[in-house]
Amino acid sequence: MNLLLDLKIFGWLLVGLGILETLPIGVALAYGEPSLAYVTSAAAALIYGIPIAATVHVKERRMRPRDGFLVVTGAWILASVFGALPYYFTESLGVVDAIFESVAGFTTTGSSVLTNIEDAPKALLLWRSITQWLGGMGIIVFTIAVLPLIGIGGMQLFKAEVPGPVTDKLTPRIADTARQLWYIYVGFTFCAFVALKLAGMGWYDAICHALTTLSTGGFSTRSASIAGFDSAAIEWVVIAFMMVAGINFALHFRLLGGQIRRVVHDRELHLYLGLIVSLTVVLSAVLWNATGSSNSLRHAAFQVVSLLTTTGYVTDDYGAWPAFALFFVVPLMILGGMSGSTSGGLKTLRVLLGLRALRTFVFRTSHPTAIRPVRYAGRAVPDDILNGVLIFFVAYLAITLGGAGVVASAGYDIETSISVGLTAIGNIGPALGDIGSSGDFHRMPDYVKLALTFLMIAGRLELFTVLVLFEPHFWKR
Repeated sequence: MNLLLDLKIFGWLLVGLGILETLPIGVALAYGEPSLAYVTSAAAALIYGIPIAATVHVKERRMRPRDGFLVVTGAWILASVFGALPYYFTESLGVVDAIFESVAGFTTTGSSVLTNIEDAPKALLLWRSITQWLGGMGIIVFTIAVLPLIGIGGMQLFKAEVPGPVTDKLTPRIADTARQLWYIYVGFTFCAFVALKLAGMGWYDAICHALTTLSTGGFSTRSASIAGFDSAAIEWVVIAFMMVAGINFALHFRLLGGQIRRVVHDRELHLYLGLIVSLTVVLSAVLWNATGSSNSLRHAAFQVVSLLTTTGYVTDDYGAWPAFALFFVVPLMILGGMSGSTSGGLKTLRVLLGLRALRTFVFRTSHPTAIRPVRYAGRAVPDDILNGVLIFFVAYLAITLGGAGVVASAGYDIETSISVGLTAIGNIGPALGDIGSSGDFHRMPDYVKLALTFLMIAGRLELFTVLVLFEPHFWKR
């Protein structure tokens, strides 16, 4: 590994984070809130980052695959630790709670230990929103631009002729790819801000929710989440932009480049939109039959999109929905949005390839001599990619059950334990049972929060990026 290069990257990361931690200072001054916490947090990141970035001299600037794993995981951990300082200094949270809140931000999970959001300083809530926005963009660049270069296990599916996320399919250089993705992300965020403002949100709320909607993060400035605004217009705007954020950003890139036909014929997009439409219809019918409410369609559409994209906003307490409606909630917590989006979860591309592999396996069972490969986008999918998808499914299930076991050890029931494991590794936020749609985790023991912190980071970084660091041979020359 090129450890000096890795160290220099970490130094510049801390410098950038320190600069960003000064942004809430202006909001604190504008609302008459103390600003010392943000000054101290920014200073801490800069004090560590500047000497490393300035003094470490790198002769060889080539990054090897192992450097990629180390830098990506280390970046999320460093950002989460130093990003926790504003919570520690402002809300007097314990170390574990501050780190949990920070990780939930940077991983765009949206789970929270804050009990009364309206009483929290506005500058701190802005920082929460910024962390999710940064995490959302970070994961887009990571999955579309970085993963294909470091050849990561289950994500080698991006090397196939699947919708997009191969660096040279967007632009020849990774820097150009990242820049183009930033332009798209910033543009959508600005559009979301304008739309929310026109729908009735104030300036501050519109900024915060634009940041957490495009990142599919789900942090809100209200304890009741989007329901706290009691506005159908705001809810429909949020639904629209959550759907946009859950789409592969490579497709946005191609659409803006005029490749309309390629976008329209994308099979993963068909599955993604088909799930949203079909599940919205089913759930709205169930809710209307149970309650007769004229808002059934809107509530169903909002929760389907929010859970499928792993945003985690709520407009209704879905824990109180009829049992048949809850039957669809758990799969939504598992699936996730499209590959190359800001969503978490399994990703619809993996689900699509898994279903096609199952169909092919059943066919081969009855026709053992037939040659029928799994195909996607008109091409055969290599076996190593299908194996990667299968291994990812197994790892996802195993880690989820492990996390659920830790939660259960603290005395929580099976519904709460499994849903909390799913919401952590899927980066969703709310859960079922004792945690509920509010996503309030403050009562959980510290050891459970630490376990969930690991699940959030592992889930955000597609599991193998983190797991490979636990392999002893990874650290050997």
